[in-house]
Amino acid sequence: MTKSDPKTQLLEAALPHVPFDGWSETTFQAAITDSGVEPGVSRATCPRGGVSLALAYHEAGDAAMLAALEQADLSEMRFRDRIAHAVRLRLEAVEDKELVRRGVILFSLPLYAADGAQAIWGTCDKIWTALGDSSDDINWYTKRMTLSGVYSSTVLYWLGDDSPDHTATWEFLDRRIDDVMQIETVKAQMRNNKLISELMAGPLSVLGRIRAPRPQGPTGMPGRWTGPN
Repeated sequence: MTKSDPKTQLLEAALPHVPFDGWSETTFQAAITDSGVEPGVSRATCPRGGVSLALAYHEAGDAAMLAALEQADLSEMRFRDRIAHAVRLRLEAVEDKELVRRGVILFSLPLYAADGAQAIWGTCDKIWTALGDSSDDINWYTKRMTLSGVYSSTVLYWLGDDSPDHTATWEFLDRRIDDVMQIETVKAQMRNNKLISELMAGPLSVLGRIRAPRPQGPTGMPGRWTGPN
C-alpha cells in the first residue's frame, strides 16, 4: 500500500479511533470523515468496514516484519533463533498494543474467528517462506500450524507484559520455541524407530499425498488434496 492508496489513508485515519471504538463501523465512519476519502470509494476499498481495516493493519505489520528481516543478518543464528527473531520483529512492528488488543477482541468473536486464524496463518507462512522453507508435503502444514500456536500464545503474553523492553515476552518466546524443537526431536526419533515407523507407515502415506503450493481451500486455509477422490 502507498500513501496515496485509499486503504492506507483510511487505515491511518482510523488508528487514533481504534483504542476507543475498536475496529468497528464507528471507527470506519470516523476514518472516512478524517481521511476525506469518498464514502463510495471507502466502502469499495474496505467492504467490511472496520474488519477490513483490522486485516489491513495486520498485513501492514507483516510487511514491516518482512522489511526488517531483509535488513537483518541471520547468518550466525541457529535456525530456531531465526524464527524467534522473526516473531520478535513482528511484534516490534506494532506501535500501540491497544491496536492489537482491539484486534484480538474482534477476532475472538465467532463471526470473525476464521479471519483471525487466517491472518495468523498468513503471518507464519510469511515467516517460514522468508526463512527459506522449501517443504511441499505435510511438513509445510505442520510447520505453520506449530508456529501459529507459538505466535498466538506469544502475542497474548506480550499484551500483558510490562517488563522492561518486554524481556519476559522474549524469554517466553524462547521457551515456546524450545518446546517445538523438542517435538521435532521426538518426531525424528519416531522416524528412526523401526517398530513405530512401520506402525505409522499407513497414516504417513496418506498425509504424504498433501502437497504445496496451495490454492485457497473452502476453509480459507491454503491446501489441496492430491490423493484419490
